[in-house]
Amino acid sequence: MDFYEKSLNILELPTVLEMLAAEAVTDGGREACFKLRPSADRLEVKNRLAETSAAKEMMVVRGSPSLSGIKDIRPSLSRADLGGSLNTIELLNIARVLQCARLVKGYTSDDKLGKSCIDHLFAALHANRFLEEKITGSIVGEDEIADSASSELANIRRKIRAAGARVRDCLQKIISSPSYAKVLQEPIITMRSDRFVVPVKAECKGAIPGLVHDISASGATLFIEPMAAVKANNELRELAAKEKAEIERILAELSADCAAHAEDIASDYSYLITLDGIFARAKLSYKLNGIEPELREKGVVLRRARHPLLPKDKAVPISLELGEDFDTLIITGPNTGGKTVTLKTIGLLNVMAQCGLHIPADDGSGVPVYRHVLADIGDEQSIEQNLSTFSAHMTNIVHILGECDADSLLLFDELGAGTDPTEGAALAQSILSSLLERKVRTMATTHYSELKAFALSTPGVENASVEFDVESLRPTYRLSIGIPGKSNAFDISRKLGLPERLIDGAKELLSKEDIRFEDVIANAEYHRQIAEREREIAEETRRETVKLRDE
Repeated sequence: MDFYEKSLNILELPTVLEMLAAEAVTDGGREACFKLRPSADRLEVKNRLAETSAAKEMMVVRGSPSLSGIKDIRPSLSRADLGGSLNTIELLNIARVLQCARLVKGYTSDDKLGKSCIDHLFAALHANRFLEEKITGSIVGEDEIADSASSELANIRRKIRAAGARVRDCLQKIISSPSYAKVLQEPIITMRSDRFVVPVKAECKGAIPGLVHDISASGATLFIEPMAAVKANNELRELAAKEKAEIERILAELSADCAAHAEDIASDYSYLITLDGIFARAKLSYKLNGIEPELREKGVVLRRARHPLLPKDKAVPISLELGEDFDTLIITGPNTGGKTVTLKTIGLLNVMAQCGLHIPADDGSGVPVYRHVLADIGDEQSIEQNLSTFSAHMTNIVHILGECDADSLLLFDELGAGTDPTEGAALAQSILSSLLERKVRTMATTHYSELKAFALSTPGVENASVEFDVESLRPTYRLSIGIPGKSNAFDISRKLGLPERLIDGAKELLSKEDIRFEDVIANAEYHRQIAEREREIAEETRRETVKLRDE
C-alpha cells in the first residue's frame, strides 16, 4: 500500500465508500463503489460531480431507475460466444439485463427535464425485447422449460403424459385387485430408477412376475415392475430421453441467440452498472444533505461543512478558507477540542469531491483538484516495528515530504509532538517553513506556543483555534480563523479541583513571555467572542427590522 492509499484510509474514505456501496442495487455497482478513488484530473472530477447532480435532479422528478437484480453476465456471454450452451439460470440472468436495459432506456423518455450530461448513457442502451421475451417465454423457472418453447417439446410432453397414464392404469388394476392384496406391502404406486413399480412382500415375490428394481433397507419389501408395465415404462424412458435432448437443443439455440448479440448485451450491462454507481452517488448526496462543490483554482473554501460520518446532531459545522490569502493554517486549542476532527473533515471532503461525491456543506463551498491529499493523523506508535510515536510520525512525514508538490494538500496532527518540546517545535517550524516556500497547502494542529507565534509573524501562515467552554469543560468544536487557541490547561485544572497553590506554582515556572503571549491570546479570544455575540445580535435585529418592514 502506497502512502497516498494509507492517507485515504486515515481520512476514512473506505467507510464513506461503504455507505456509497449500500446505496447501489447491483453487485457490479457495489463493486464499482468500493473501487472508486479520487481523480487528479480536473475535467474528470468536473464530469463526475455533474453526473451526480444530474442523477439527483432526475430522482426528484422520476424516482430511481429500475436496476435491481442484475448479475454479471459477461462470463456467460463469453462461453456462449465460444459455442457453449448456457443453463436456465444464466439465460434468465441475460433476460433480466435485457429487461432492465429496456426499462431504463425509457426512464428519460418524458420531457420533464432538459438535457443532462448522463443522457448519452441511457441513449447508448440497446435492449432487445425479442430475445428477452424469447428467453422468458421458453424458461418459466430456474429448472423448468415451458411446453411452448418448441412444438416438438410440446408434442413429446403430450406423449409422456399419455404413456404415464397407461402405466398408472395398468398398475392401478394390480393394486386394486383383491387377489394381490395379500402380496402387496402397501397398495401404492411408486418410482424406482425412473420406472413405475409396486411394493411387494419379499416372501411373495413370485406372485407378481416382473423386474426387481430395489429392496427396502430391512429386506422385507421388493419394488417390482410388473411385466405388464414394462413396455409402457420403456416408452416413457425413450420419451424422457427425447425430452432431454429437445431441452438441450432449445438451450443451445437460446445460447446461440445470446452469442449473436453478445457485444450489445455486454455493453448494456456495463452501462447499467455505470448508471447504478452514478445514482448511488446521488442517493448518498440526499442522505448527507450534500451539495456539488465548486471546483476552485486555488484554495479550499468550506461553508458550514460537516463530517459525513458523524451523527447530524453531533457534527458541528466548520467554515474556513485555505490557499487564497494563506497557504498554511495552524490550528491550536485544548485536547478533545475537535482539532483532529477538523483536519479529517477538510481532508475527507476534498477526496470525496474528487471521487465525484457531493459534500455535506452549504452552498458557496468549493475545493481545488489536488494531485495528492496526504495525512499524518492519529497515534502511529508501532510495537511490531519497534517505533515510538515520534519515530512513526516522522517516518510518515518523510514519506509525505517526498511525495508532495504544489498540487498537494497536507494534513499534520500534532506536528513535532512525541519528543522534547523545544526540539519538536523547532522541527515543526522548519518543516512548515519548507512547505511554505514550496507553496504546498498545509494544515497542522499543535500545542506549541512557538508555532502560534510563527503563524502571527509569518506571511502566508494563519492561526486558527477550536473553542473550549471552560465552564462546562466541553469543546464547542467551533473553528475560529485568525486567532490562536489557548491550551486552557490551568483553567481546566482549576475547574477539575486542582489546588490553586499548585496552579500558581506552575504559573511561576512559566516565562514572562509565555504568560504574556497566553494573555494576548485570551484577550483576543475574549474580544472575538464579544464581537461574535454583537454580530449575532445585529443579525437578529436586522431580521426583526425586515420582518416589521414586510408587515
